[in-house]
Amino acid sequence: MTPALPADRRIGFPPVVDAATRLLILGSLPGDASLKAAQYYAHPRNAFWPLIGGVLGEDLTVLPYEQRIDRLKARGVGLWDVIASAERSGSLDAAIRSPEAADLRSLIDGLPALRAVAFNGKLAAKLGRRIIGDVNGVRLIDLPSSSPAHAVGMTIKASSWNSLTDIVST
Repeated sequence: MTPALPADRRIGFPPVVDAATRLLILGSLPGDASLKAAQYYAHPRNAFWPLIGGVLGEDLTVLPYEQRIDRLKARGVGLWDVIASAERSGSLDAAIRSPEAADLRSLIDGLPALRAVAFNGKLAAKLGRRIIGDVNGVRLIDLPSSSPAHAVGMTIKASSWNSLTDIVST
């Protein structure tokens, strides 16, 4: 049996938020394709951009990354991850070891317009809910992962993600 390769420490990105952020979407930790590109949800098979585009009623996939981020911020949507850094070989959440939690409470405390936090996947929800706890006036929403590793059809994912529409449309 071949020994497993040592896990490397992966460090996440800074949050994409501003004072107008009404919806904060939290993933677990960027995958290798995202880290290499220095872009959230850069893997071509990750469904994040089509899913959030459906919520916003805009095709974000045709835009360059910087414009995608600008459109999210213009609609009150922020991004970050529940894990600031962790050891991981590859991109799967199941391979995450020794996670260091992101300072979600401080971030949330600094977002005066925040109405909801949505967790992109089970690990993000599990860790994020533990870190955040209860926040007055902020809904916590669990979503199916946009990752291609989460083998649920796009229709099912979109049905859950579309529950975010009321948060970004007001």
